[in-house]
Amino acid sequence: MNMAKKSANYNKSSIGKLPDDKPVIYRIQTTGGKTNYVGVAERGRVPDRIKEHLPDGKDPVPGVKVKIEQMPSIDAAREKEANIISRTGPKYNEKGK
Repeated sequence: MNMAKKSANYNKSSIGKLPDDKPVIYRIQTTGGKTNYVGVAERGRVPDRIKEHLPDGKDPVPGVKVKIEQMPSIDAAREKEANIISRTGPKYNEKGK
């Protein structure tokens, strides 16, 4: 089963247009395409969750682009998130976040 992948500029209006009908893994990326943070958002919470990382959010992470990949379930998303974090070690994913 092939799930949708999308990318958007890392700002409130672009993030607000991302689909949130399925759980997603999201990656916040730098200008050079390096992943600063990998996270999971539940269905119905995708834009809200990613907005928490904007500069004025409660868990800010710098970036210019956000990429999402829709997943069939939140468990599948968490499993893939853990694999990506252990493989790539994004800068803002330390301290068990």
